[in-house]
Amino acid sequence: MPQRVMLAPPENVMVRCDNLVKIYKTSEVEVMALQGLDLTVERGELMGIVGASGSGKSTLLNMLGALDKPSAGSLFVDGKDLLKFDEKDLIKYKRETVGFVWQNNARNLIPYLTASQNVEMPLLLSGYKNRRERARELLEMVGLGERRNSLLGQLSGGEQQRVAIAIALSNNPSLLLADEPTGAVDTKTASMVLDVFKDLNRQTGVTIIIVTHDTNLSKSIDRVVAIRDGKTSSETVRKKTPLLSFDELEKMSEQQRAEHEMLMGQSAEHEELVVLDRAGRLQIPKEYLEALGLKGGDKVRVELEDGKISVYNSNYN
Repeated sequence: MPQRVMLAPPENVMVRCDNLVKIYKTSEVEVMALQGLDLTVERGELMGIVGASGSGKSTLLNMLGALDKPSAGSLFVDGKDLLKFDEKDLIKYKRETVGFVWQNNARNLIPYLTASQNVEMPLLLSGYKNRRERARELLEMVGLGERRNSLLGQLSGGEQQRVAIAIALSNNPSLLLADEPTGAVDTKTASMVLDVFKDLNRQTGVTIIIVTHDTNLSKSIDRVVAIRDGKTSSETVRKKTPLLSFDELEKMSEQQRAEHEMLMGQSAEHEELVVLDRAGRLQIPKEYLEALGLKGGDKVRVELEDGKISVYNSNYN
């Protein structure tokens, strides 16, 4: 049987996962963390991935960061096929393509160094010249230029997380991965940290994927993908206010332009979309199943009615 050839995704796609599977095996048990996950992330996109503990979201993040290998499927990042990487390729990928921000600052920061020295450390290890100037530039990007000489103990939790973001940007990555970056701070600080990611995305165009269990993330980010049982189950996307051309803006009064800018800046309405995977499978929201009195493993009746697919509890007449 001929082997299936995996073609690289288009240039505008940063991440593409096709039927991604990850199985963890021990001597006694086999755990399927990813069960045929499909995901596409466009270049320059800022998106969130949410899911309960054990849903597979952290496993996916480890795959994207080349910290773990898939058991099956295909995984492309920045046009590179990660399943074909050897050890040398993996090292180069981690150094040049991807940056990581962890929830636990102990994995990001050295406590007895200043903010600037923390950012300079990976630059030193990579042989970067003008490390101090680059560290200053990165700290200014995350709003900590005036705090660059402060020791970590003199910084708040949110400021420390911003130092961690600056470190993750030190290799000028194409893809920035953040694992629960707001999990260890309060709601106000979490909002400030998220604003830093949004500003960086706008200023630099870096693709950012934030993994979190916080479902409120969808109120602040244009696209949030939910993972359940190792598969993408739904997406929440923002209904954006249409952009106006320069000529249309010129014809507006000053008050109309101000009102339009305010509308563009407000949190727009979102809608949740169920994801149909490449095998034709979808995950029906839990509340819908409960309303029908259904649970996993039950048999249902599916009918096509007037262009709509209807699902019925087979126990009902």
